[in-house]
Amino acid sequence: MSKDKWLEFLRGRIQGSDEVKSGQTLTLTDLARKQFGGFLEPIVRLIGRTGVSPNVVTLIGTVLNLGVAWILAQGHLRIGGLLVPLVSLFDAVDGTLARLTGKRSRFGAFLDSIMDRFSEAIVYLGLLFYYTRSGARQEILLIYATIVGSLMVSYARARAEGLGLDCKVGLLTRLERVIILTIALILNQMTIALWVLAILTNFTALQRMYHVWRATHGEDDDS
Repeated sequence: MSKDKWLEFLRGRIQGSDEVKSGQTLTLTDLARKQFGGFLEPIVRLIGRTGVSPNVVTLIGTVLNLGVAWILAQGHLRIGGLLVPLVSLFDAVDGTLARLTGKRSRFGAFLDSIMDRFSEAIVYLGLLFYYTRSGARQEILLIYATIVGSLMVSYARARAEGLGLDCKVGLLTRLERVIILTIALILNQMTIALWVLAILTNFTALQRMYHVWRATHGEDDDS
């Protein structure tokens, strides 16, 4: 990945706008797909030969996240940290499979988005069980704030796109959250990470609100 692309991406994350010169939106997920797409596509093609549908892959990913949540609930944080990024690959597999097999559908895109939200919340539910048993009130509150922030980040984008606006801006999109969570679990530094996630997910939601306000020139709804 070139230095210029990284600088462009970081500038967009901080300023709340990551539109590149081509008019497209540059996100960390986009950069990752460009870098690792060549590695992922042969694997996805093999999956495609089995005849499994993208929607089934989406649902399998959700079930696997339930397994990760159970592992975290048992207190095996480092093991969970190793599994989180592996299971998250299903976020890329189902979409790539749909594209390569020509099985894209509006319902498939809808199901993918909904299951992504469920999957993320399920993982934090596992952590919530773990910290509830140990009576860690601070972590419980931070997990709650993180879940709310994460859902608001996704909802803000969905609502903006419903208005015909692109809204992939902000510091902490899904991939950034997965990276932070993975590192924190492996290093056993969850309290620090939860503070970062709780603050920056909600800040990202505010960034998206500002982005939409700016895109609509702050127009007031007559209603």
